[in-house]
Amino acid sequence: MGRRYGGLGFRRGWGTLADCQEASESISSKESLPVSVVIRMKRMGRKNRAFYRICATDKRSPRDGRVIEEIGTYDPFVPDTDARCVLNGVRLQHWLSVGALPSEAVRVLIKKYGPQGTHLAAMEQSRAKLSLPKIVPDSGPPAFVPVVKSEPIAAATVAEASSEPVAAEVIQTEVSVVLEAIPTEIPATEEPAGS
Repeated sequence: MGRRYGGLGFRRGWGTLADCQEASESISSKESLPVSVVIRMKRMGRKNRAFYRICATDKRSPRDGRVIEEIGTYDPFVPDTDARCVLNGVRLQHWLSVGALPSEAVRVLIKKYGPQGTHLAAMEQSRAKLSLPKIVPDSGPPAFVPVVKSEPIAAATVAEASSEPVAAEVIQTEVSVVLEAIPTEIPATEEPAGS
């Protein structure tokens, strides 16, 4: 296998440089070159929650790789079917006019939601409905309200309130007994013998 030179398919040992130049002139003189730009969907989002961007890209780049331009979006998790696809019609027409080839899935979306699409009116109504604020109906009265028993709690608080002053008096008498036991004079400290 040889090395490619200039993308013309010229390989070492397969002719002279003049043969290669003739081949390049014949390719440039042709009006229809192979198309290297395609319009396809680039998968984004997370696992089990896909989201797609419709992009113009080089057909040699990977599916989720570098793109030339983003043309629209497709979100299959939007509940209304006609609101799932959004396309930039001006840029889509530009890429189709320069010869970009859409993939099968994008071709269906262009047919439905493109500039001359069959579902344009339904798409506009669905997008307008989707942009409205969500109306949440009133839930009504609660189905179950727990009943709180207030009498036993009141009796317990009265018992606690009456026991608190007794405990405070006991604590004060114990503190006074301990204070009387502490000597008021502080004995002089002896200096160490080694100083």
